[in-house]
Amino acid sequence: MEEKELVRLSKEGDEEAFASLVKKYRIKVFNLAFSLTRDRDTADDLAQEAFIKAYYALPRFQLRSGFGTWLYRITINHVRDFLRKSGRVKRLPFDEIKESSILQEDNTMKKEKEFTEELRRKVVHETIQTLPEKHQVILSLRDIQGFSYEEVSRILKISPGTVDSRLHRARKLLRKKLAPFLSQKGGNHGL
Repeated sequence: MEEKELVRLSKEGDEEAFASLVKKYRIKVFNLAFSLTRDRDTADDLAQEAFIKAYYALPRFQLRSGFGTWLYRITINHVRDFLRKSGRVKRLPFDEIKESSILQEDNTMKKEKEFTEELRRKVVHETIQTLPEKHQVILSLRDIQGFSYEEVSRILKISPGTVDSRLHRARKLLRKKLAPFLSQKGGNHGL
């Protein structure tokens, strides 16, 4: 069944149709919440709550944008509200991140490579959390979640040009903040 039909049926109260939409988007909504909170349990709760909010807001959904775009917007706003209300906007000084990133010797090259890759992801994600919220969101949508410029534009309700310039500034700021890590012994570790 096509998405528009599922949305139409959901708006009429068909819970099975809405369950199909949840099934289609649950992983992306969870990943979006996780990329902004970096906590699996919290992201799971927030994703479920975003679907509940979407369900109750369905009568107001106008089909001007795709259901996914609308749902991601709800998710972003819900996560932002949660972070503001709970005071859980995590800001770590970069020195603490560097100290936590000491490589341990390992017997096999494979394990060392896996560890380095995980470390790289952790440092990048922790550093992203130190950026202003608008930069966190745009990096998450485009570079982590893989949405196209057009999708990001619709989700954030900004022009594609603004997406491009904001993404450029966010990446530049991220590179600047990661520069101390990149200059450490061992090079850039694939950053």
